[in-house]
Amino acid sequence: MSDFVQAFLNAEIALASSHLLWIGLVQTMLLALMTVPLGMVAGLLMAVLSTRKTRWVRWPLVAFIDFFRAIPPLVLLIFLYAALPFGGIDLGAWGSVALAFLLNTGAYYAEILRAGIESVPKGQPEAARALGLRPWQVWIFVVLPQAVRNVLPDLISNTLEVVKLTSIASVVAVPELLYQARQAQSITYNATPIMVAAVIYFLLLWPCVRLLSRLENRQIAGRR
Repeated sequence: MSDFVQAFLNAEIALASSHLLWIGLVQTMLLALMTVPLGMVAGLLMAVLSTRKTRWVRWPLVAFIDFFRAIPPLVLLIFLYAALPFGGIDLGAWGSVALAFLLNTGAYYAEILRAGIESVPKGQPEAARALGLRPWQVWIFVVLPQAVRNVLPDLISNTLEVVKLTSIASVVAVPELLYQARQAQSITYNATPIMVAAVIYFLLLWPCVRLLSRLENRQIAGRR
């Protein structure tokens, strides 16, 4: 047992590597804070456009959303980082990560929000228009609030995945939490920094997981 503690739960090494892990945590939070709002806005725009009846608008969007939901984000990130420079486009590590995450998360948010929009009874927008509301008012005050409420657990679940997704940025040497933990491990020859990083991820995401469970239980109770 002492060997396990020494190799994975060494307090001295955890303290010594805390500054590296702090830098990684800040980078992880910056990635998440950048990706989630941008992905949400892009997803909302695509979701609204994908509900249009015009085929030349809807079908390209559906193909775009399906493509970026299907392609593994790690493959997409490596392609943007390593292949685009051959075409004269060098986004750098941060730019490649930002674009890869935006394309991937935007596609997932778009599909979730599209499902939410389609779950709103058609009679409600029609009634709102009959009352004199303009189209943009119908969307903002009638359709979108109900759509978001109907798919809120899915939105929170996808946001959790986005935070966990930030760990793949280590592949292109963006100094997020996992990258810094691996750097600390290579310096100390000890797995404790990796364990500390896992604990940090847990502390970050566990409140959201509990909130997600409560929302799902509330939705189930509401259907009964």
